[in-house]
Amino acid sequence: MTLGGYMFQQFSLGQYLEFFLRILVACICGAAIGFERSMRFKEAGIRTHIIVCCAAALTMIISKYGFADLTDPAGVVFNGTRGADPARVAAQIISGVSFLGAGIIFRNGTSIRGLTTAAGIWATAGIGLAIGSGMYVIGVFATAIVALLQVFMHKFMLSADSMTVGQIHCTVLHSDRFRAALNGYIAEKKMQIVASKIAFNDDGSATYDLTLRMSSDITLNDLSQFLESNEGIREIRCELGK
Repeated sequence: MTLGGYMFQQFSLGQYLEFFLRILVACICGAAIGFERSMRFKEAGIRTHIIVCCAAALTMIISKYGFADLTDPAGVVFNGTRGADPARVAAQIISGVSFLGAGIIFRNGTSIRGLTTAAGIWATAGIGLAIGSGMYVIGVFATAIVALLQVFMHKFMLSADSMTVGQIHCTVLHSDRFRAALNGYIAEKKMQIVASKIAFNDDGSATYDLTLRMSSDITLNDLSQFLESNEGIREIRCELGK
C-alpha cells in the first residue's frame, strides 16, 4: 500500500464530510465579513475574505490531521520519520508565501491592486500542503471551491467588488454650469468622489481633477461623451482602473 492510500484510509467518510463542512463554514464566515467590508467600499472585498478564510481553515485541518501517516495504527513511528516535525516545515511555507503575496499587492493612487491575487496564492499554498501531505480529497475540494468562487464572483460582482476607480481631468470655461452637470451625472450614475481638486485659471477657466469610484459597467466612452456634451470644454483626459 502506498503512503497516499494509507493516509486516505485514516479517515472515514463522515470525517471527510466534516472536513468539507469546516471549509464551507469558513467560506461562509469569510463571505459575511467580506460583505460587510465591501458595503463600506473597502478594497479587500468578499472574494478576498472568502479565499483567506478558506485557506486558513484548510491549513488548520492539515496542521491537525495531515500527518497521520507518520505512525502506524499502533503508534509506532515509521522508519526515517523519527524526530520529524512536518508542522514546522508547513509553517515556514505559509510565511514564505505570505511574503510572495505581499510583493503582488501595490498601491496606485487611491486604488489598491493585487489583494485577491495574493489571497489566491496563499490559498494555493494551502492546497499544495494538503496534496503534499496526502490529503488529496481535501486539496481537490478546496481547489474546486476557490476556482468556482473566483469565476462566479468575477461574473456576478457585488458592492465594492463591482466598482472601479476612474480619473477625470478637464478644463472648462463655464465652471458653474459644468459643476452642476457633473454633480447631476455623479448622482445619476451613483458614483463616489474619492478625491477632487479644482484650479481656477487666469483666463476664467477652471481645471478639474477628480478621482471617482464607479460601477465597472461605465466605460471610457461613457465618460468622454458626458464631458464632450458640455459647452466650454477645452481639454479632456479620462482613465479607468483595471
